[in-house]
Amino acid sequence: MEISASMDTSAIDLAEKSHVKEKLPWYHASSFLLLWPALFFAVAYPLYNAMPKPVNIDEELYKPGQFVSERAQHLLLELDRLGPKIIGDEMNEKTMIEFLLREMDSVHREMRHDLYTLEVDVQRASGSYLAVDSIIMYQAVQNVIVKLTPRQSNSSAYLLINSHYDTKVGSVGAGDAGSMVVIMLEVLRQLATSSESFEHPLIFLFNGAEENELHGSHSFITQHKWSPSCKALINVDSFGAGGRELLLRSGPFHPWLIRHYKAAAKHPFGTVLTEEIFETGIINSKSDFGIFRDYGPLPGLDMVVQYNGFVYHTKYDRFDVISRDSLQSTGDNLLSLVKSISNAKEMLDIKAHAKERSVYFDFLGLFFVSYLESTAIFLNIGFGGGGIIIVYFSLWYMSNRLDIDIGTVVKEFAVMFLMELLSFGLALGLPMLIATFYDAGNRTMTYFTNSWLVIGLYIIPSIIGLVLPVTIYLIIGSSKRIPSNYRLQIAGHAHCIFFALLCIMLTTSSLRSAYLLMISLLFYVGALCINMITRLHERGYFWSLVLCACQAIPFLYFSYLFYACLVIYIPLTGRAGTSVNPDLPIAILCAAGTILALGFLVPLINVFRYPVIIISIMTCTTFLFVLVSVSEMGFPYRPRTNVMHLNFLQVNRKFYDYNGSISQEDSGYYFGLQDHRKEQPLRDKLDLSGLVGFADNCDCQMRCGLPCGTQRWLPRMHPVQMPGDITLELLNKTIVNSGYSIRYDFKLAGPARMTIHLMPLEGVKMVDWSFLRGMLDSPAKYKPPYQISFTWGADSSPIEFYVELTKTNGKFNEPVFEIGIAGHYLSHVHKRDALSAQFIKEFPDFVNVVEWPTSYDRYIY
Repeated sequence: MEISASMDTSAIDLAEKSHVKEKLPWYHASSFLLLWPALFFAVAYPLYNAMPKPVNIDEELYKPGQFVSERAQHLLLELDRLGPKIIGDEMNEKTMIEFLLREMDSVHREMRHDLYTLEVDVQRASGSYLAVDSIIMYQAVQNVIVKLTPRQSNSSAYLLINSHYDTKVGSVGAGDAGSMVVIMLEVLRQLATSSESFEHPLIFLFNGAEENELHGSHSFITQHKWSPSCKALINVDSFGAGGRELLLRSGPFHPWLIRHYKAAAKHPFGTVLTEEIFETGIINSKSDFGIFRDYGPLPGLDMVVQYNGFVYHTKYDRFDVISRDSLQSTGDNLLSLVKSISNAKEMLDIKAHAKERSVYFDFLGLFFVSYLESTAIFLNIGFGGGGIIIVYFSLWYMSNRLDIDIGTVVKEFAVMFLMELLSFGLALGLPMLIATFYDAGNRTMTYFTNSWLVIGLYIIPSIIGLVLPVTIYLIIGSSKRIPSNYRLQIAGHAHCIFFALLCIMLTTSSLRSAYLLMISLLFYVGALCINMITRLHERGYFWSLVLCACQAIPFLYFSYLFYACLVIYIPLTGRAGTSVNPDLPIAILCAAGTILALGFLVPLINVFRYPVIIISIMTCTTFLFVLVSVSEMGFPYRPRTNVMHLNFLQVNRKFYDYNGSISQEDSGYYFGLQDHRKEQPLRDKLDLSGLVGFADNCDCQMRCGLPCGTQRWLPRMHPVQMPGDITLELLNKTIVNSGYSIRYDFKLAGPARMTIHLMPLEGVKMVDWSFLRGMLDSPAKYKPPYQISFTWGADSSPIEFYVELTKTNGKFNEPVFEIGIAGHYLSHVHKRDALSAQFIKEFPDFVNVVEWPTSYDRYIY
């Protein structure tokens, strides 16, 4: 028995030496590692940027019924030349209305009057609703609404297509959302002139008040005569300029809409992953889709252009950054979708089709995959459980092949599984650690302009984390009973089991993005089955060739997907706020993409000799990227293309005492900083020696004495000259409720955007007012000071309101409450204060300054 055991050991030692000899020279590992980025740039990257050929006007004669991007581009140029379209301005309230009515008249002249009727309505509405932290009020906001009805239709179910034509201050808004407006106009034209009719009437909503708290969509869905008949929605918007539009959200719980998207979209682009990320609130953005969903409730598809988000809400969002093929791509999709859903039987009774959520994704833009969440549960748990079973069978087969007990193999697997957990922790933790160090050193956002820096800063460290524990264990934890090629297979099995357990766990947590793990499992289990059937896993490292071949498809998909996520999120870091480290989400995205795309592949560097050399080279590469990132090349901003976002208010403040006298009057510049670097990039360019925070004032002043949130304040000696006046007139002061309460009636007049702050003093309670009662009815949720945001569009008439308060001591001949009025002069036609204009010119060219004058008056009554 001893002789036999010795012979077995010798045989395994010889086999082990043979497997070592089968390993390739270490320097060939570079070819293996470079193969995958080469595959990405050869396949995934071109497909991500693929665009359809634009259709010209002269092609319409022999290609009727197609979306004509040249005509849409001509209209976009006209919109661009009009300039900013800000609510309350003549450009938004008159010129844009005239532009849209002119286009409606053009469509009416060209349409098939024998097949369709066209109705146009200009809505002017006032209303209010309760938001997260304030009451949103609007007066005389305007929408242009078009109804296209087939003459033979008797359907009362309408399909709503929505976008907005107003813009942010200082932005022409060619991308957000002028491009969507001209696409809708061309879609309307093609449908109205088509000989192919449809079943359900169409509502095209061109809303004129999206950028100011979504007033336009709220006014339509809550007040317009056609809104009760709207049964489904297609919302098109933009937080970029150019490129393909992303299917950001769907439903909810209306899978038939995804089925129509799958059948109709010519250039599909979307994933449930972005929907779930958006729903977490990580991306701080609101859209009309949420208003329609919450106040309709209206199910629909939310489609947004996301490419080149660097120009979003800046003066560089112009006609020249939007290509014609981008208009063609979105136009093709929208036209096809409208045709499909306007004939959908589900529109007749959408409640009957409100079942469950969908899992959906496009594969490299080539085709679209969708299935129900119940199917996803079956697939995820099926492949997760199947992966566990096939791995167990493989381990059992190894024990038989090596003539050792199964316990030995299982012990080796258990150690490998621990290495896998460590690898996962390092692959995720190392990029997050680097992001934390960059935050501590005030070096965040180095990738903002040179996005390729994320390769060395976050992707390569994640690869190192993936491969380091397994490699070290394979080197120092040698096994005389299990050859190295089998141990490397066991490492892959451990990764498979980890993914299987994680997939099952995420599925049971109702995360539909668990489909990503299911895809990874599918192709690994497929490779394992091929290797076991062909017995290649017994022939040295030949099994790794099958694994690489099978992993090519998931690698392409995951690299394509996470590249898209980075394209979307990197520009967002420039306006994600000052409090959150923006590098952490980027690090997590890079790590997640690396783990999914390369988790089964990078341990294969152990097929080569001296893998530690390979890891050392990757480590040196990371250090090189770090050196580059902390140089001038890592400075985040560049003029025009990758700008720093800054809201800059020229503020004049007056604080009135109870007796009406002014106790304090001052002026200064309010810096609304939008990224984590705050004012630091400006200190070398501007004199900011007097810049202060307002934390000390927050205890003694209502809302820190500022018209906006607490950020940075730079005092100035001379008063800021306001382009207009705000008047708050006390109409009546009446004791009510048998002397227990007091009512104040006010009239307020001022610019198109005003904010009212109300703060009862100690011992006083607000019991009633003329605004929505939601805040007063939920005192545990809403604490004073209360905020009411007010906007007017086409009618600047003063608003009248009252507040009623009660006081514990019943004395109303002394101060009862504070009221602050902030007036924002957002119009670009206002003449700016001369000193402010001169100071703005001193800003460096990499800053996009969004500026306006603001007055703030605080009264005590």
